[in-house]
Amino acid sequence: MHRRILLKNAILVNEGRQFLGALLIDNDRIEQFLEGRDAQPTIPPQETVDLDGAYILPGVIDEHVHFREPGLTAKADFHTESLAAAAGGVTTILDMPNTLPTTTTPEALEQKQAIAASKCHVNYGFFFGATLDNADALSQLDTRNIAGVKLFMGASTGNMLVDDAEALRHVFANSPTILVTHCEDTPTISANMKAYKEKFGADPDVSYHPLIRSEAACVESTRLAVQLANEYGTRLHVAHLSTAAELEFFAPSGRQITAEVCLPHLLFCDEDYKRLGTRIKCNPAVKTRADRDALRAALNDGRIATVATDHAPHQIQDKVGGAARAASGMPMVQFSLIAMLELVDRGVISLPRLVELMCHRPASIFSIENRGYLREGYNADLVVVRPESPKTITPNIIRSKCNWSPLEGRTMNWAVEKTYVNGFLLYNKGHMTDEHVPGRAVTYAR
Repeated sequence: MHRRILLKNAILVNEGRQFLGALLIDNDRIEQFLEGRDAQPTIPPQETVDLDGAYILPGVIDEHVHFREPGLTAKADFHTESLAAAAGGVTTILDMPNTLPTTTTPEALEQKQAIAASKCHVNYGFFFGATLDNADALSQLDTRNIAGVKLFMGASTGNMLVDDAEALRHVFANSPTILVTHCEDTPTISANMKAYKEKFGADPDVSYHPLIRSEAACVESTRLAVQLANEYGTRLHVAHLSTAAELEFFAPSGRQITAEVCLPHLLFCDEDYKRLGTRIKCNPAVKTRADRDALRAALNDGRIATVATDHAPHQIQDKVGGAARAASGMPMVQFSLIAMLELVDRGVISLPRLVELMCHRPASIFSIENRGYLREGYNADLVVVRPESPKTITPNIIRSKCNWSPLEGRTMNWAVEKTYVNGFLLYNKGHMTDEHVPGRAVTYAR
């Protein structure tokens, strides 16, 4: 059935501007967007929605999530986490390869794609994981079928840690597309963990986590990644920076080498371990207030190119313990946009800059076709957000399967009101309109 919907009386935020206007959706595409209070589309709509001054943003592209499927579905799955994403205004996700099995063979990639096609309600793409022994597979990848290659240069699970010098060089020299790295130096972390266990026992308090997975571990690994990328001309995107010191390796608005920061390192610092404990334990670790503030400042000067979540849900029982025992990772995808909008309210960044970091740049860095912008002819992936709509985050509104959030108890000023995925109103004022409508596989302009 043909659908033509006009969203009027809204503030549109796109490509560095925000203005009063309207947007016309024609089936799954943006047909027209118009400036001015009384602007009328050239083609009459079948339905008109008066947004009464709410904001329309491009749907968020979260380039870094762990939806845990296949193999780890007690923690999360494509169905639950994609609905959490939609409730948070996220319309596209790029999923990481450390599942069971790991996405390190063409067969595993096909399996994951098939699962997502049947269960994921937002748009989806996947990273292919580099290992010590899949060099041949890397060279044969169809780059129009993957978001990029993910390389764990630090502690990881299964066979995905690549810390052999020759193997690292091979990956940097032969990656067929953008290389995304997790940078933490394993020997440094191992030595620190040994020292802290000798001093404090088998499971040191979580407050020691940022000293074990230390600044030095991050800096050393990031330095090496940047060095190798420069040596081989590799297109490099460094995931989840956590320290001020790492920022020195990135140029404002760099093209070949770029950096991502994730919500945990923008929202929390080591002072929060006392209050939140292992709920904010993640890898790389949340570090000092000075690190957090430096990362926030770098959002504005071009050294940080993208903001993602590293959404990594665990069952709450997995978070019991300390620096050694408790699982690392936290759910973030449902509340990432409204948390960043809080930083807009505090003057940390502007609203157009938020859209640049969470929508435009992820689309351009990963060559995602027809998404990430409010442009005529693009897929109608949109989120409607409204300020001055305070709501406290409580377990009853959490859609992630793990059913907890490190943000519980916080009252947020902004609300995600509507989320459109490919022109379909999937989320509307607290409710899913249809939990059976699938998202689409992302396509890449390569």
